[in-house]
Amino acid sequence: MAPAVTRLVCRFPNCNRVFKNKSGLTQHTHVKHGTPQIQNLNRTAPLAGPGFIPPRSRSPTPAGVIDDNIYDDPAGDQGFVPEEGTWADMGRLLRTFHPHLTGLKCDANGAFIDQDAPPPPHTDAPPTNWTPYDNRVEFETAEFLFTRNQMSARQIDTLLDLWAATLIKHNDAPPFANHRDMYATIDATPLGDTPWKSFTLCYNRAKPEQDVPPWMDGQYDVWYRDPLEMTRGILANCDFDGGIEYSPYRDYTTEDKQYWKNFMSGDWAWNQADVIAQNEENHGSTFVPLIIGSDKTVVSVATGQTEYHPLYLSIGNIYNSVRRAHRNGVVLIGFLAIPKSTKEHNDDIKYRNFRRQLFQRSLAKIFESVKPFMENFDVTRFPDGHYRRTVYSLGPYIADYPEQILLSGVVQNWCPRCLGNRKDLDGSHTELLVEQLTYKQAWEQYGIIADLVPFTNDFPRADIHELLSPDILHQIIKGTFKDHLVDWVGEYLLVTHGTCHVAEIMDDIDRRIAAVAPFAGLRRFPDGRGFRQWTGDDSKALMKVYLAAIEGHVPQDVVRTFSAFLEFCYIVRREALTEDDLVKLQDALDRFHQYREIFKTTGVVSTFSLLRQHSLCHYIVLIRLFGAPNSLCSSITESKHIKAVKEPWRRSSRFNALGQMLLTNQRINKLAAARVDFEARGMLRGSCLSNALGELRRYDDLELDDDTEANMAQEGHHGRLRIHEPQNQSIEVDAGEIIDGPTVESHVELALTPRCARNVHALSLELDLPRLPFMIQEFIHDQHYSDDPNPPEFDPATVQVFLGKLTLFNSAAASFHAPSDLSGTGGMRREHIRATPSWRTGEPRHDCIFINMGVDFDSPMNGLAVARVLCFFSFNYRTSYYPCAIVHWYSYVHEERDPDTGIRLNYSHHCIFRAAHLIPVYGPDFIPKISPHDSYDMFNSYYVNRYADHHAFEIA
Repeated sequence: MAPAVTRLVCRFPNCNRVFKNKSGLTQHTHVKHGTPQIQNLNRTAPLAGPGFIPPRSRSPTPAGVIDDNIYDDPAGDQGFVPEEGTWADMGRLLRTFHPHLTGLKCDANGAFIDQDAPPPPHTDAPPTNWTPYDNRVEFETAEFLFTRNQMSARQIDTLLDLWAATLIKHNDAPPFANHRDMYATIDATPLGDTPWKSFTLCYNRAKPEQDVPPWMDGQYDVWYRDPLEMTRGILANCDFDGGIEYSPYRDYTTEDKQYWKNFMSGDWAWNQADVIAQNEENHGSTFVPLIIGSDKTVVSVATGQTEYHPLYLSIGNIYNSVRRAHRNGVVLIGFLAIPKSTKEHNDDIKYRNFRRQLFQRSLAKIFESVKPFMENFDVTRFPDGHYRRTVYSLGPYIADYPEQILLSGVVQNWCPRCLGNRKDLDGSHTELLVEQLTYKQAWEQYGIIADLVPFTNDFPRADIHELLSPDILHQIIKGTFKDHLVDWVGEYLLVTHGTCHVAEIMDDIDRRIAAVAPFAGLRRFPDGRGFRQWTGDDSKALMKVYLAAIEGHVPQDVVRTFSAFLEFCYIVRREALTEDDLVKLQDALDRFHQYREIFKTTGVVSTFSLLRQHSLCHYIVLIRLFGAPNSLCSSITESKHIKAVKEPWRRSSRFNALGQMLLTNQRINKLAAARVDFEARGMLRGSCLSNALGELRRYDDLELDDDTEANMAQEGHHGRLRIHEPQNQSIEVDAGEIIDGPTVESHVELALTPRCARNVHALSLELDLPRLPFMIQEFIHDQHYSDDPNPPEFDPATVQVFLGKLTLFNSAAASFHAPSDLSGTGGMRREHIRATPSWRTGEPRHDCIFINMGVDFDSPMNGLAVARVLCFFSFNYRTSYYPCAIVHWYSYVHEERDPDTGIRLNYSHHCIFRAAHLIPVYGPDFIPKISPHDSYDMFNSYYVNRYADHHAFEIA
């Protein structure tokens, strides 16, 4: 990665000259101002504004995309005037920071301090203080049993009894006497101790004299944790240091195109800061938007439709990748009440309005504590250890459509973001209309519930219609794709071919889907897509393979409809977007609207006034407001349900389960906060075992054997056990792995465990490659002369024959930067590439790969070629070690994407980047049942599946 360039600004009053290097600034000050100015090149220069120091954190630029010559300035040291505000050069991005809400450091009382001063100590506790735990073993035992393993109380007692039995002869005891002792120790943890509170709401309007509906007499309890304290806890979490932003900003590319990524890069944060900055007392503060999310979830259908309504909180300052990876960046703050009624009252307008108002008043009450600091600053600690003045604001609300109509006060089937008529969705604000219309007019003509007051009305600068976030999962994936387009294909085939023939076609489509070759992260459909219970993950998986499966059975316009929609979907889910991407997004949407007309002309649908398809029209505006939308999707809250609601419910006795669930969540938070504190004090380096062995060596001068030394080294390398993060395991799995680590473009390494060893002749017979010995000779020759600009020609007669052993491997692991997919906080992801004679004791499996041939390679995919791996092997020659692969090359039929599907076309004939996925070109003919492992051997031509994942979409 090329280093960021620091631009130097003349500090003399009323002089706006900016310079690339120190010599230009020095020359300017001598000539224009007469006295030299000393400028530290290692820090970003401040612009106008007293005491401004730009935030030091910055978004990493992916490796491999920076042009080393980008900093060449043809104008030499000539100065230029920035557009407005403060700014910093971020490599290929120019970042302008908000000029007033700048995130200055202060002391605990809010007084600004020297911006280069070190932070105050994280804690006064020494690095040997494990309070309330006696030692590391005790803490990690509690964390493992309660958080990771989620062991029941009875099983904890059994384990501790067995543990105690092994220690009696040593006159010792396990860390805890029983589960009560362990729970009491966790409860005594002083960190993460935001208590649960509750309040009760009830119906307070006139009731009928007789036959009072039960819901009118009900008492509705709402449980919550103070969102102000929870927000302070997120801000103080030192795990987020380096993954948080202290000021709204705008990024621009070198072509002066705006660039949206993290939430604080959006226009909404900047505009809010403008309003907050009207109070000069807030200058220098940090703006912290609260991102809220709620979503009902069912934990048990069999035991009476047990459901809960959790409320979640995050902040807009943390990176999108951090929020998507959770990492305690999304926290549970409440459980909202769910009123119930009898069937005869379910459609009562009074009951429905009560449910809506109960929801709104609960939210208003919960966030009361934050309101005083929405116009005047709070002082709180941040991940870097410094205090800052902080101004809060209600930010985007993550919700699915049922939740959105509750929030916005609109009628079912109307858009909560605009006033487009539900019969012709096409777009003033609810509040203005409510003042001028009767209840009936508001309901029937504008879809507004006139007597509903949104909770945002109680808070400054908050408009719920603006704050509703995009919902990729329900609007695009499960809505437009699964519920509309996939169903429309079935309806089209039925209308066109009749009942008898449509079953044959649908069966063939299912066989095509089932025949797709396996790929990391690709869900299998062994029986096609004919199953009843669809999940969001099922819909995402079907999107990757459906287009090629229907081609040949449907008209060209249907294929193009899917192609345009998929392009829209994959663009909108990128981790960063530019103005050029928004142009492509609009173009994809226009083509989708154009080609979907075939479903109307063939009688499949009568109208396109469909709310979920209408929502696609709002995405460009929402991207400009909130940045890349992939971190504001309801999939974040739905995945949080597992840890915050479903697992705690399963651990409960099912009787009055909510109280037990609250206690479980509080204990999990305490353990997580304790881990952050112990790590900040350097107390969790290595593992318990390596730490204990180190203590023995230090105090007893213990001599360790070679095996123990090797084990300690390995444990030290892998570090601590990561309880709250996906494990980086070197096991054979068929799914992409989320990994943390430095950002690199791509790195491939062979599996840790070899399959076997072969000599060259044996391997050539196994692979039916008689020329393998000559291929290895030529490879060694090329490697030997790789640095020679004029290497001698390869001559098999004179080159020494390689007679050594070849070590064979079943797979290789490719790690690559794929921030648009589920990835670690650095945007890294890992997948396994298979080349094995028997996959899971079954058929052979040989995956396809992208090979980076360099920028000079003539390829329609930016220097990438496609091949199929026949074998992974390594060998030693003289002093060099060579990891290798034998591949079967593919060639391009078309130099551009197929005009209908948008996929690249290849056909088979006689430095690895990552795995590739190919889908057969099935054509119009029916196919027999084909095993997925035979897919690459049964067809003559293939599409490069650019929809296999988001990284493939970006590179293919």
